Parts: sequence; structure tokens; C-alpha cells
Amino acid sequence: MPKKAKSKSAAKKPASRKPAIKSTAKKTTRKKSILKKAAKKTPVKKKTAVKKKAARKKSLKITVKKAHVKAKKSVPLKSFDIEPGPPPLGIPPVEEPAQHEEAIGTVTHYYSHLGVAIVQINKGTLKKGDTVRLKGHSTDFTQPVESMEYEHQHIDQAGAGQAIGLRVKDHAREHDILYRIK
Repeated sequence: MPKKAKSKSAAKKPASRKPAIKSTAKKTTRKKSILKKAAKKTPVKKKTAVKKKAARKKSLKITVKKAHVKAKKSVPLKSFDIEPGPPPLGIPPVEEPAQHEEAIGTVTHYYSHLGVAIVQINKGTLKKGDTVRLKGHSTDFTQPVESMEYEHQHIDQAGAGQAIGLRVKDHAREHDILYRIK
């Protein structure tokens, strides 16, 4: 009988190695050889500082050109084309009080567990029994003044410059405006 020719890989392998070691050794050498080939094929080009600066300048020129083009496209509006709209972001809308209302203070804090708003009185006076309106972004209610405190003492009247605690029937928020109804 003719003998079969052994392959080269079978001839190189020693017979004394265990199968588990044999397979892991093969994988690691295969990975190493693949990495070496990849490193040879794609040489890494390092950018110099000059090239980086040039790339930055180029991108800057492109953005400047785009901004310039946008400026050319805008058409000036005529005075009669402008419609009133919402105020720019960051500026709260200013609402004029009704003729029978006078803005006397603003809410600086609200204690929800007590139902008390801290109000800084800016002008005028506020008396027990007056009808007030709290108006804000999401607040709008009217109520009579039943309880006021200044420095932990119940008071019947508060004037400009005082920060008072006012019991309110609904949730108040910071920057809400307190109007006294005349």
C-alpha cells in the first residue's frame, strides 16, 4: 500500500502537546500575525501642528462663508410687516395690570407644606381684609388677605420694603406678582 503524504502543518506539530493548549496557541499566533500584516499595510501618518492649524483655518473659513451667505439671504422687513409676537427668550412677558389693580409686590419664596408665600412689598401698603390677585406664568387666583406675618409676628398692615409671609389658598411660585384690587 502506498503511504499518504503528510501535510506540512501536521509534520510541524509535536505529538506531546495537549489539545486545549494546541488550539489556544494557534489562535494567539494567528491574531499576532494578522495584527502584524495590518500594521504593515496601513502606515499611520502623523499630522503635524502645521497641518492641524491649516485644517482649522479651512473649517473656520467655511463657517464664515456660510454665515455670510445667510446674511445675504435675509431680506429687511418694512415697518408695517412686523407683527407683535412673544418676547425673546429669557425675558418674562410683562402684562399690564387692569385699571382697578395695583402691583404692590413679588413672591420670593413659597412654602408648600404651610401654604405660605413670602412676598416682598415694593410699593404701597397691604391691609388685612384687602382683596389681592397673584398672577404669574402659571398662577392666577384672587383671594382676600386673611393672615400676614412679619418676623414671626401677626400683623394687620404691611408697607413698602417689608418681606411678609402671606397665607395663600393656591400654589404660588417665585416671581409671581401680587396685585391689590382697589
